Amino acid sequence: MDDARFGFDLYHILLVALGASLLVSYWLPHLFLRRPPAATALLMGCGMVGSLLFPGVVAGIDPTDNPAIWETAAELVVIIVLFATGLRIDDLGGRRLWGPTVRLLAITMPLTIAAVAFLGWALAGLTLGGAILLGAVLAPTDPVLAGDLQIGPPLEGKEHPVRFALTTEAGLNDGLAFPFVYLALHIASQGANPAGWLVEWLAWDVLYRIAVGTVLGAGIGWLLGRILALPAWNTASVSGPGVLVLAGVFLAYGTVELVEGYGFIAAFVAGLVCRRVEARHRFHRHLHSFANSVEHAITAILLVLLGSVMPSLWPLLDWKLSVIGFGLILVVRPLAGMIGLWGTSLSLRSRAVVSVYGVRGIGSLFYLAYAATHVEFIDEGPLWAVVAFTIFASTVIHGLTASATVAVLDREYEEREEAEGEEDGRAQG
Repeated sequence: MDDARFGFDLYHILLVALGASLLVSYWLPHLFLRRPPAATALLMGCGMVGSLLFPGVVAGIDPTDNPAIWETAAELVVIIVLFATGLRIDDLGGRRLWGPTVRLLAITMPLTIAAVAFLGWALAGLTLGGAILLGAVLAPTDPVLAGDLQIGPPLEGKEHPVRFALTTEAGLNDGLAFPFVYLALHIASQGANPAGWLVEWLAWDVLYRIAVGTVLGAGIGWLLGRILALPAWNTASVSGPGVLVLAGVFLAYGTVELVEGYGFIAAFVAGLVCRRVEARHRFHRHLHSFANSVEHAITAILLVLLGSVMPSLWPLLDWKLSVIGFGLILVVRPLAGMIGLWGTSLSLRSRAVVSVYGVRGIGSLFYLAYAATHVEFIDEGPLWAVVAFTIFASTVIHGLTASATVAVLDREYEEREEAEGEEDGRAQG
């Protein structure tokens, strides 16, 4: 009898490690805490422990060797959660409600990109292309890991201005960071002289791609909403397969990518517009629930795997890169956020919460993997190290405190609305 059949297969060890990590991360906090924090940090921590115990298990998924695996996995997660984020928004509100979002996108994000790029170039000695790529990769906030901070599922409310700002910012800045990724690719491949690429970048990568993503995303979202609102679809849309949400996601993202637009923008806009067609219909809740389940499952696995490859990236992470990661989370984003939100209708405390809780996550993985599969960067190893470290630091700092912080704001917001309602009642009486 061949004894080899009783050997341990690394793939099966990986499955056991994944299962144990998911169980520990989601069960253990509930055992000891009444209000458990987000499980994201534990997921990555379990991945680290697993790879240290079984160092050969994740050898085939090292992002510096196989970025395409990470690009595909992160892409799938992000487009699903972007569509679901669009579905969440019960009320589009008005100019006053969208004001903070516009300022976060137009002021805070470019400031963050510039600051991180400068630190990468001046402090860590990255090439100009690598520094701009680092800024573009780390600038967008993440719609995947910021669930505790966002507005509630469809028809459940929680439309607090802070939640609305964080939700809409995360929904849009994943796509709007893409032009800066392309800027880094142009510089890395053609040099810093803008004469060779500036016109193409502005006309194609900025104007055309954003416009196509917005217009086609809106059109596909409206079409899907009309189809689901037909009487013949009433049964399927309310209780049928939630996989219908994937139809919208794949149609919007795939169509726009085929014509070279930004699919991330299309996915969010499609969900937003789909929701506007019979906005109070129950099928939106059903679609969101399915999308949320799929996104949570894939994200959890991805975070464990990211944690598992971090020990192999540690030798590439020096103190300068660590300073950039911590600096982004603790200094750059809060300052850029406060500058961007200056003069808005948000209170000082609300502005501070929005500024501090710019969660970094899966979108950053996609952008870096995308860039790595298109152009060979000299700094690719250090870039992966600082991005993985920053995501882990964000899951710890933000994940452990977000729920309690937003709960306080929710309570204050509800008390203020009750007081305003009582005043209106007395005025009418």
